[in-house]
Amino acid sequence: MKTLLIAGYTAFDISLFDEKDIKLTVIKLAIRKKLESLASEGLEWLIFSGNLGFEYWVLQVALEMKIDYGFKLATIFPFKTHGQNWNEGNQTKLALFKQVDFTQYAYDAYENPGQFREYNTFLIQHADGAFIFYDEENETKLKYLVAKFNETAGFAVHYLRFDALQDIADELNTGF
Repeated sequence: MKTLLIAGYTAFDISLFDEKDIKLTVIKLAIRKKLESLASEGLEWLIFSGNLGFEYWVLQVALEMKIDYGFKLATIFPFKTHGQNWNEGNQTKLALFKQVDFTQYAYDAYENPGQFREYNTFLIQHADGAFIFYDEENETKLKYLVAKFNETAGFAVHYLRFDALQDIADELNTGF
């Protein structure tokens, strides 16, 4: 797998807003472990859509790993207006998505809901698989994207689920 689409819960979805929260430490450790594993299998490109939460945390970890693993990073925003109304702190995070190896916009502006379907289809067609922080027991609008992943033949989906995070937290608490 050379190209991986990144998707997952937003910070709002899981009520995780404090950058110093121990839960975020656990999530980032899980991200690092998965990216190391996928890098050993030939992962080269990570594709983001510019969402805060899991995508932003993966971007942070990938940037730390970029030199050692040679990752190339791309952000393909759905619209040129993506994030324009975000607060100052989130604008700083948005800027990080724009400082990657490749940046593009799918559409100039929102016109209709069909654009999201076309956008997701485009992303899936240009990736070999996905790394997604999602658990079916805690549904969000991500369920539609997950369904699209599962309908796509030969599209590998790597999940990060809450039980895996609990395992990592338990390891940290016992000192491995």
